Amino acid sequence: MNPALGFTALAVVLVATVAVGVYGLRLSRATSDFYVASREVSPLWNASAIGGEYLSAASFLGVAGLLMAYGVDMLAYPVGYTAGYLVLLLLVAAPLRRSGAYTLPDFAEERLGSTAVRKVASVFVAVIAWLYLVPQLQGAGLTLETVTGAPRWAGAVVVAAAVTGVSAAGGMRSVTLVQGFHFWLKLTAIAVPAVFLVLAWRSAGTPSLTAPDVPRFPRTTAVDIDQRVTFDVTAPVTITVSGGLDGTSYGMEHAPGGGQRLVRVRLVAGAHTAAAGSTLTFPEGVPVPHKAGTEPATGARWASPLSGAGGRGHPLYAVYSVLLATFLGTMGLPHVLVRFYTNPDGRAARRTTLLVLILLSGFYLLPPVYGALGRIFAPQLLLTGQTDTAVLVLPQITQGGEAGRLLGALATAGAFAAFVSTASGLTVSVAGVVSQDLLRGSTRGFRWASLAAAVPPLVMTVATPGLPVADAIGLAFAVAASSFCPLLVLGIWWRGLTDLGALLGLVAGGGLAAVAVVLTSVRGTGGGWSAALLEQPAAWTVPIAFAVMVTGSLLTRGRISAAAVDRVMLRMHLPEEVGAQPEPGRPGVPVHRV
Repeated sequence: MNPALGFTALAVVLVATVAVGVYGLRLSRATSDFYVASREVSPLWNASAIGGEYLSAASFLGVAGLLMAYGVDMLAYPVGYTAGYLVLLLLVAAPLRRSGAYTLPDFAEERLGSTAVRKVASVFVAVIAWLYLVPQLQGAGLTLETVTGAPRWAGAVVVAAAVTGVSAAGGMRSVTLVQGFHFWLKLTAIAVPAVFLVLAWRSAGTPSLTAPDVPRFPRTTAVDIDQRVTFDVTAPVTITVSGGLDGTSYGMEHAPGGGQRLVRVRLVAGAHTAAAGSTLTFPEGVPVPHKAGTEPATGARWASPLSGAGGRGHPLYAVYSVLLATFLGTMGLPHVLVRFYTNPDGRAARRTTLLVLILLSGFYLLPPVYGALGRIFAPQLLLTGQTDTAVLVLPQITQGGEAGRLLGALATAGAFAAFVSTASGLTVSVAGVVSQDLLRGSTRGFRWASLAAAVPPLVMTVATPGLPVADAIGLAFAVAASSFCPLLVLGIWWRGLTDLGALLGLVAGGGLAAVAVVLTSVRGTGGGWSAALLEQPAAWTVPIAFAVMVTGSLLTRGRISAAAVDRVMLRMHLPEEVGAQPEPGRPGVPVHRV
């Protein structure tokens, strides 16, 4: 893509984001506007805002990238991302809204009457949000580098600055407007190019996605290496090289009969390393080398569930662990749950969740199209390992001329909308917790907390290379599922939960999942059972969290105050019409007198 067009797409998204945010600032007057938009958001717009912040880098880029590299097992991610809202609808949405809390730590303290549980919950809100923020900033850097050639850290800085400004300026009111706008932009940005991509596939004679062969270069292909990469060659091949390969620098050589040409190099089967800035040109029809750690898979194996395509070990365990993490982790994501506090009542919260299910189901039909057709039109991404960029580069590969550049710019705009929208919601959720717990809940405190919420993940993004985007976000889901899911489910539906049981369960489940995340981030992906258990920890950390909470509560039953528990449980489970009275000074807004 022309760098100028890429910068234009970025500028349009940022300008529109700031404009919508400023409009929200004009509507933000009271403190409740900053925290819960005064609980006046309609179900449709709230569902759009949830979709805007939930459809993150993992949804827009990561799902397509993982599916392209590792096969149909990766469909567990979009299935889990969507079905998680069904669990949320059935178990959490309405009771949580009726609880009257502003944040997850508020809920923990109100339900259990413990400041210690509140503080631990606040820590996990920050940890989960930061784990979720890092891949957003990582994806922003990757996108800006892909479309403009700018340094990878630049995209992270731009997005961090934008979301900090929006959240600090107008709080939840501004962010709600921004995220609702971003959802429809993202849906348009991924749907329109997808139509042209499918048409290009059909015009090419609908090449088979399940062919009994590994991906091959459809034409003579020059592969630009942006970062140093080690790849595996399965059969000897002769290529032309410009730049560094296997420790040798290659330039031009004299051609027979005069003139100059690129150096031709014979690659034997095995591992080879290309330096950043080099260009490798492969002839038509040869098997595509894959980045080390990703095994070549035939189309039939790639399309076969639980086949371990792409080299992922223990696929059955991995799929079930991903499903568990995404099913149960959705209800533990602080930036999602805070949305339900902005609904007028529990009935509106249920309608919001139902609309979210519909919107997400439509969106998640599209990223797999890019992942599947990327193996046909852009197999070189398997060599560089940058399969996360399939959504960005495919429109330009399949559509020539100005049409391809414009479709690429549209996809770029949608990608940045994904990063900004999700990062905004995460920043607001962390800022709300920090400002209430440390800065007395003032508007000024919220603005300072917004800055504090964005700095740590920005530092982590710049300082670490990162995992594949969807993998990184999957780890955040695992921590959420292992901490807040048991707290919410047991806190809402079991009278016997005690403060000490909840505290022990949070530390055990969430702590073990967080340790697994750190170890995975440091060591990267690997093989064997130890790697599988660390890379997808939810299958064992979630049961541990539930078991510790239940056992700890049964052993400390004497800490329960029956009257306090009854009061909170009735408030969460009785309809708003029962025992509700208008709030003084705000006609029509009920307050429970249970």
